[in-house]
Amino acid sequence: MTEALLFDFNGVLVDDEPQHCQAFQAVLGEEGIALSRDDYYADYLGYDDRMCFVEAFRRAHRTLITEHLTRLVAAKSHVYEGLITASLEMVAGAPEFVHGAGERFRLGIVSGALRREIDLVLSRVRLADRFETIVAAEDVPRCKPDPAGYLAAHAALDQRRAIPVRGCVAIEDSLPGFDAARAAGMACVMLATNHAARTLRANGAALVWESFSGHVPAELADL
Repeated sequence: MTEALLFDFNGVLVDDEPQHCQAFQAVLGEEGIALSRDDYYADYLGYDDRMCFVEAFRRAHRTLITEHLTRLVAAKSHVYEGLITASLEMVAGAPEFVHGAGERFRLGIVSGALRREIDLVLSRVRLADRFETIVAAEDVPRCKPDPAGYLAAHAALDQRRAIPVRGCVAIEDSLPGFDAARAAGMACVMLATNHAARTLRANGAALVWESFSGHVPAELADL
């Protein structure tokens, strides 16, 4: 029986993967490293910012020291915040789904995004008070596909009121996110916002939805 829904953020609640891609392209371009849109969606989607930069530099056969990585993450976040301030779109049906889900389930966010980016978006769409726990990139030592974020969210929920791991259902849009949820022992619903639905079904998702439109939280009660 489902007791809690744990939402990924980028591509699940906020439709902002294009802005993330543009921000990475801009910052990496300053470093002389090209990142195509196809490569971003195929190989970087689901990673946190640090892992994206580490991977981009590895592929370019470039050394990346910690101080440089920290500056790149900050620069990318600055570009992203400018883009999202100019144009913010939520995934279709997400606000309504969250409001409805909060009447039935405990809610959390498990994301590779920075906390300030999550807070910025949630405050603008007036959803900041809907989530019992938020696990952001800074809160765990390893990003998806490692299950650390989902395990941390479960621990936070369980500390407040006991809940079994299998009482948590993840909602994801990336394959690393799917792998992280499954490694944590949770069922995972996939949104086909950034991958073809047939690809997500082939990986064994509990459900695959195009978006939240046309769906109600009660559909997740028995996963």
